Amino acid sequence: MALTLLGQNNPLASSAKQLKLLAEATSCPPFKTQLDQAGLLPLRATGITVFQINVGKLCNQTCRHCHVDAGPDRTEAMSRETAAWCIDALAKTDIPTVDITGGAPELNPNFRWLVEQARSLGRHVLDRCNLSVLLLPSQADLAGFLAAQRVEVIASLPSYRASQTDAQRGDGVFEKSMEALRLLNRLGYGRPDSGLALNLVYNPVGAFLPPKQEAIEAQFRKELRARHGVEFNHLYTITNMPISRFLEFLVESGNYEGYMERLANAFNPAAAAGVMCRYTLSVSWDGRLYDCDFNQMLDLPVDHGAPSHIRNFDLAQLHRRQITIRNHCYGCTAGSGSSCGGAVTI
Repeated sequence: MALTLLGQNNPLASSAKQLKLLAEATSCPPFKTQLDQAGLLPLRATGITVFQINVGKLCNQTCRHCHVDAGPDRTEAMSRETAAWCIDALAKTDIPTVDITGGAPELNPNFRWLVEQARSLGRHVLDRCNLSVLLLPSQADLAGFLAAQRVEVIASLPSYRASQTDAQRGDGVFEKSMEALRLLNRLGYGRPDSGLALNLVYNPVGAFLPPKQEAIEAQFRKELRARHGVEFNHLYTITNMPISRFLEFLVESGNYEGYMERLANAFNPAAAAGVMCRYTLSVSWDGRLYDCDFNQMLDLPVDHGAPSHIRNFDLAQLHRRQITIRNHCYGCTAGSGSSCGGAVTI
């Protein structure tokens, strides 16, 4: 079965096709059925402790597994006006963590302003970094800026092997990633007692679930330290979501139904109870509100009466909102679970 989901001018049309495909998966029951049997329907937020801002889809890489469909040709970018609405909303709350993502979020002209404003409010800031962006000539001072602002770096690295990383992210990306990690290490990132956290993110290179987080972290630590002199604090495992480029890969490789069945069979009620959408609010580049970054990419905004745009931010309404779910949610509830902070259960 051949399917082209990407490269369309209308993002909604692409999202609609993906949602239709997910709904028609014959290898798994509707996700809401599993939640109902687990006593979790309707799924509701338990509060907001993470304010996630997706500043756009521009990226200096084009990764095969990217659920954002990001790349150098994307023009979606958060404006200063929308960024200011984010900071205004944040200032009305005590939400402790601001998680900035993209694309390569650092390429947005308002990225550094967002970081400075969030830090001035006393919030902990995370930067979801692809590492190679730190080596761009236009970003020569970026690593130093992140260190000065005490930003936690969450760095994506699919493998400690060059061949697997480059297969997923592009030729030469692994060596650039190692160079960037050593740069961060020299600034104190990943070093004991520096207060500069450097955490890696691992996505499987293929249609299978990630291994146990503790085991793969130990393997990465051993290999990166011995072969490349690289140190880091923690490694997070994240399941590849059946969205965008990875969904296209699943369909074109004939792995779609098998992968969905694998996710559904591994449904874990404990992971479902702790999914990140219950404590995260996701803001898109254009200011629309979502329960998570994955819902954002499928154009499934906050619903059930809660405000759907950051300019109408209302903490009380969003704090206990009902979460919008579809079959892609199996990706966050399979096995040990998956979130932007790694496994949900250990």
